[in-house]
Amino acid sequence: MDTTRHSIFDNKVQLYMRPLTPHWHCACTVAGKQRRATTKEESLARAKDVARDWYLGLLGKYRAGELKEGKTFKEAAARFIDEFETITQGQRSPIYVEGHKYRINNHLNPFFGNMILSEITAGTVQDYRIHRMKTGMSRVDQLRKKVADDTRSESKPRPPARSTLHQEIVCLRQILKTANRHNWLDRLPNLSAPFQGSTKISHRAWFSLEEYRKLYKATQKRANSPPKPRWRWECEQLHDFVLFMANTGLRPDEAYRLQFRDVEIVEDEATAETILEIQVRGKRGVGYCKSMPNAVLPFTRLRDRERRMPTTQDAKHMAVPGPTSLVFPKRHHELFNDILEKQDLKTDREGQCRTAYSLRHTYICFRLMEGADIYQIAKNCRTSVEMIEKYYASHIKTMLDAAAINVRKKRGARAVEEEDGITAPTPKTKSKGRIKERVETRRAAPKAETRW
Repeated sequence: MDTTRHSIFDNKVQLYMRPLTPHWHCACTVAGKQRRATTKEESLARAKDVARDWYLGLLGKYRAGELKEGKTFKEAAARFIDEFETITQGQRSPIYVEGHKYRINNHLNPFFGNMILSEITAGTVQDYRIHRMKTGMSRVDQLRKKVADDTRSESKPRPPARSTLHQEIVCLRQILKTANRHNWLDRLPNLSAPFQGSTKISHRAWFSLEEYRKLYKATQKRANSPPKPRWRWECEQLHDFVLFMANTGLRPDEAYRLQFRDVEIVEDEATAETILEIQVRGKRGVGYCKSMPNAVLPFTRLRDRERRMPTTQDAKHMAVPGPTSLVFPKRHHELFNDILEKQDLKTDREGQCRTAYSLRHTYICFRLMEGADIYQIAKNCRTSVEMIEKYYASHIKTMLDAAAINVRKKRGARAVEEEDGITAPTPKTKSKGRIKERVETRRAAPKAETRW
């Protein structure tokens, strides 16, 4: 007979001994959850009394509604990550999946982890928003910032950005939807933020015509006279990258996946110009793009420029790239940011940072300013009309038609003469003398004979 394990209440409460401790422990299952506690007693008789009181107290809380039965948020979050990572394989970037894991482990689980799913309400979600706004960055982020700043003083909590908090609420919603699909949660709470008015229209950072000229002239100057001779190839590649992106509207990740066999130089029948037809592979799958004529020359330079081929044994061997070679084998982030900072183009007027993505925004804005059809732009850029209207067309002045806005109602010739000052306006009231004179004239006039 095992003397280290005993039970009471028809085996509903178990008492057991743990190694390296003289105290008895008790365990039971209440509200669908295994619960454990220590009796802090070495005597078995006194331990049974403590376990009996502990168990009856849990039953009282359960009947009063203080202990709820169901799955916890931590279990639902683990199930969501397992499903999301498996089902979206190949459709979602691994970086996006890792971002969800980071939000769950560092923010959502510490706040909601031990809660029963039915306890999460609209008020609980609002408490989470307030908690995030007050505490700011997580401990991991604060430690990273402390090491980066090399300071010993504690950094003040910085509230998260609006988009950061929005991504966390999106992750929370997807976890609750997973629980709802498995019948762990009967209904979804309202996750909308109260007291929030309509947000300002956010504009994407792009280069105006003058700024774009300033940028490509700076990259051209750097390509012609690089700081060091061995940097010439990188500077020339960056210059062609800027011209290619601003005349095609590709996303940076689409451009970095592009191979020479995906691009074809053709004569466009509609415009009678030489353009590029590009088969694009990116976040929206496989699509097609027709470039501006100014993209042909940078592409031919990229195609004919010799580069170091990694397939050869000699690392210094230079050769012309083949059809399967990448158009942009390197990402010149540091060089591009250095030119932006030196030309004072890193941020726009609103303080938004410009990146390689800003060249795509520049392409869309230039097409809108030239009067291109917004639906055709959306198809060529593999996006929606709604996105273009929201983030681009809302701040393009040429999208406003003054002829349709400054409409005036048609007026008579006399009103136009009065407005121009040719004739004096007719007074609203007439003098009594003129009225009396008109009445006497009408009475003195002969009446016309009435014929029946």
